[in-house]
Amino acid sequence: MTQRILYVRLPCNPIFPIGVVYLADRVHKVFPAIEQKIFDLGTVPPLDFKGALDSCIDEFKPTLLVFSWRDIQIYAPVGGRGGNPLQNAFEFYYAKNPLIRLRGALGGLKVTTAYYGELWRNLGLIKRGLKRAKKYNKDARVVVGGGAVSVFYEQLETQLPKGTIVSVGEGETLLEKLLRGQDFSDERCYVVGETKPRSRMIHENPTPFEKTACDYDYIEEIWSEFNYYLQENDFYIGVQTKRGCPHNCCYCIYTVVEGKQVRINPADEVVKEMRQLYDRGIRNFWFTDAQFIPARKFIDDAIELLQKIVDAQMTDIHWAAYIRADNLTPQLCDLMVKTGMNYFEIGITSGSQELVRKMRMGYNLRTVLQNCRDLKAAGFNDLVSVNYSFNVIDETFDTIRQTIAYHRELERIFGVDKVEPAIFFIGLQPHTHLEDYAFKNNILKPGYNPMSLMPWTAKKLLWNPEPLGSFFGEVCLQAWQQNPNDFGREVMKILEERLGCADLEEALTAPIEDWKKELVVV
Repeated sequence: MTQRILYVRLPCNPIFPIGVVYLADRVHKVFPAIEQKIFDLGTVPPLDFKGALDSCIDEFKPTLLVFSWRDIQIYAPVGGRGGNPLQNAFEFYYAKNPLIRLRGALGGLKVTTAYYGELWRNLGLIKRGLKRAKKYNKDARVVVGGGAVSVFYEQLETQLPKGTIVSVGEGETLLEKLLRGQDFSDERCYVVGETKPRSRMIHENPTPFEKTACDYDYIEEIWSEFNYYLQENDFYIGVQTKRGCPHNCCYCIYTVVEGKQVRINPADEVVKEMRQLYDRGIRNFWFTDAQFIPARKFIDDAIELLQKIVDAQMTDIHWAAYIRADNLTPQLCDLMVKTGMNYFEIGITSGSQELVRKMRMGYNLRTVLQNCRDLKAAGFNDLVSVNYSFNVIDETFDTIRQTIAYHRELERIFGVDKVEPAIFFIGLQPHTHLEDYAFKNNILKPGYNPMSLMPWTAKKLLWNPEPLGSFFGEVCLQAWQQNPNDFGREVMKILEERLGCADLEEALTAPIEDWKKELVVV
């Protein structure tokens, strides 16, 4: 029987579904005779989810359903799910005014209801899709993967239909083996009701393969909603230049989901892929790598790619990415500006070198500043978003003052209006060093449910422990009250008013001493 694969991207914010697109592209290159279709529920109104899925399955009659599930955890300082979950949580936990606490509780209830509603809805869509597909092909199977599944694969085991293949991380080689009828048990996956997820399976290395340019002529044939993302050039379209991240940042899940081995996609193939999108009118690109320049050894690869973009004469594009600014060079800075980089994010977490070391971030803040000066000298005059996660391990008033000093220096380099502080509180995620730290210090107990949004669990997972937790809660509540539309800058302003600002040199200098390693090595 000829296989017919239906890829279903479960509902989420309208972000270009690069994972599903790359999966379908790879399968087509290896099995050109297999029929495929992409169905993106992110482009469908919520009331139509069930009916649209039914109609798609009735028309296509798939033998294999591949569901992509992007989002589950919600700890972020942004709107969504009917409200701002961080603000609701802080109002509920820290507000002194009982009316504000009540507002936080009601807002939290709304967010919680929406969260569990989405969880049950997505599980229901998976079950509904499989049942519908079996009407036409009794042996129809389902694969479930994506970012959310890769993080919470252990918790989802009891909630997915028996026989579901749960894919962790990349899915290309798993699908290839499945379609060939080969044993795929050595891939990062398990089958619900038949096999159990291996201990620490997410930490296993993904199977590498050679990535070539996505064939967008083919993708356009099998994905009727493709043009949704091309309308008026509103979207940044994802292009991947590499996979993997070699770092050990204590709270980050990327390094285990994508693996520590960095695999570079050939620059010619990346440019070829961009050219296809460019010829369709796309001018905004997002390099979807965990880090665009993950380490100094990959600087030459970034230079090669950007030079080939210049050579391709795509002179009117813009691009953005997550960037480790400690890995910039003057030559790279020039090419970034020349190729149209108009936004980038750096997740420095803290402006204190002492805390950067303790977070296992692996970079030097002094180097970051110098490289930012080089970028400005090269002509970069656009926005940079700087992610700060306050109240990380061993945060003190002194380290807060150092972070303020560091941020003010970034403002002096780029301009106050060009540096946007994004204030995060680390959402503790499974499989990270921070989770090990929480176990070791009896903050969490093994067997906890990381998908729980119950207040007693959520307060621990939304990392803001005492003794500074209440202080940050008060500061954030004041910022939301005074200037909710510029929350990050307002937090920085309040912190400086309350605590002052350290000397910059203090922020850049970490004492050389034997400090106890609090984090358990994975």
